[in-house]
Amino acid sequence: MILRIGNASGFYGDRFDAVREMLTGGELDVLTGDYLAELTMLILGRDLLKDPDAGYARTFLRQMEEGLGLAHERGVRIVANAGGLNPAGLAEALRALAKRLGLPSRIAHVEGDRLPAADGVLTANAYLGGAGIAACLGAGADVVVTGRVTDAALVTGPAQWRFGWTPEDPDWHDKLAGAVVAGHVLECGTQATGGNYAFFRPADVRRPGFPVAEIHADGTSVITKHPGTGGFVDVGTVTAQLLYETGGARYAAPDATARLDTVRLAQEGPDRVAVGGVRGEAPPPTLKVGVNRLGGFRNEVVFVLTGLDIEEKAGLVRDQVEDAFERAGARPAEVRWELARTDRPDAATEETASALLRLVVRDPDPQAVGRALTGAAVELALGSYPGFHVTAPPGKGTPYGVFEARYVPAAEVPHVAVLPDGTRWDVPVPARTRVLEPVPEPALPAPLPAGPVRRAPLGRVAGARSGDKGGDANVGVWVRSEAAWRWLVHTLTVERFRELLPETAGLTVVRHVLPGLRAVNFVVTGLLGEGVASQARFDPQAKALGEWLRSRHLDIPVDLLEELL
Repeated sequence: MILRIGNASGFYGDRFDAVREMLTGGELDVLTGDYLAELTMLILGRDLLKDPDAGYARTFLRQMEEGLGLAHERGVRIVANAGGLNPAGLAEALRALAKRLGLPSRIAHVEGDRLPAADGVLTANAYLGGAGIAACLGAGADVVVTGRVTDAALVTGPAQWRFGWTPEDPDWHDKLAGAVVAGHVLECGTQATGGNYAFFRPADVRRPGFPVAEIHADGTSVITKHPGTGGFVDVGTVTAQLLYETGGARYAAPDATARLDTVRLAQEGPDRVAVGGVRGEAPPPTLKVGVNRLGGFRNEVVFVLTGLDIEEKAGLVRDQVEDAFERAGARPAEVRWELARTDRPDAATEETASALLRLVVRDPDPQAVGRALTGAAVELALGSYPGFHVTAPPGKGTPYGVFEARYVPAAEVPHVAVLPDGTRWDVPVPARTRVLEPVPEPALPAPLPAGPVRRAPLGRVAGARSGDKGGDANVGVWVRSEAAWRWLVHTLTVERFRELLPETAGLTVVRHVLPGLRAVNFVVTGLLGEGVASQARFDPQAKALGEWLRSRHLDIPVDLLEELL
């Protein structure tokens, strides 16, 4: 028996027509959609303040105007976390839609993740597992919508339902862990099929198809995509997604903790990668809670510096703005300057002759980042550096959010499956749990023998995928041959990582070694400040941090460079 699960959304705003593409492009049993991220919860929280009937992904509801009928015709169940902060509201809207369309769709939802918010907190949501989804499907639901579940729960829930996995099974956690891994590969949609992929150049990734996982009763799976769709699936694309937004070898989920150091990937055929060997452990006794609060107000202005004397021009405008703040007695609580040297000497266009000086200010008081910044920046227009202009004048200060991860005992979080007939079923807490502990570093392979080297970018031999977890960033780096692995694991140490990425100096950096994937994963604590919503950094989600690392030069064995020719 095979359970075919497809994904049609990796974030709120993903390709709208993907639902239709996935329902009509090939065989499926379940279609999932991941709409929630840390920033999305903040956005939905603001929506809910304006409208108590809002708080869910309205895009999903519009997609279902066509998707409900297509899924009914093909017998495909739909599971999505589009309920956000109001899964009951979305379920009711779906029932009204099904009635209007004349469809007998049975709608269920999962709730309980939304926790009481303390003063100053906009949203607080626990990450639930897949058991509630399994219960809804088992009660005959055609569509299950949830609030904040883990991304992998959209796959572990259907797998538990289809295969009837129970805690009495001797390999219960191994099976669940296999589904967790498959769910993690699917969750970001086309990132598993060539999207955002380091080695994209040989393939056509202009419009990648969305991924499909063929899950077996033992928890193993094959990652693939519908025939004829764009992009590609190979060991590299799956490896990249496995490393995305992860930490150590233990990948914790409410259903089971998956050991990423046991994952084995094999190319089974064109666009087919087998995933096996996954060992699982009991889940931790706590659930992660994502907390979003308003952190204050921010504003920014970007000064354009053109031609000669860039550093001196930047110094002048900094001094002038700081003096204006002091004279006004209204210096914002946080003032941050960044000079991006995008200019080139003897440039053929004005744009390529220009650098950008970015000023970002933050303060609890909106006036301190509004009028104070506007006056300090705009009044310099005729009395500053030669060629003074800005990309856009600063406006009013805008609120920004702060994300924080907390942990609470799982027993304190109500996990409720609301079945199609309205029956409410309380999902029990796992009987067995295991506190997370670091995995000892595995034995390393012998280093490569000394030989000729050439100065070249790391990315000539290594791929990377990076992302965010609150204020932390991760960079997973992998290679495609055993020789390259022997070189990488001895060369790319924490010390070398810091040298290549000077922004990480002074921050805690931890390296995790994953020999089965020929990968090392670096977690950088605090690089992103208070999370993506605070926009504390040029690349607030660390999406391109891995590509920056790949562009850095170091001495690479000539044999490794030549094996790629």
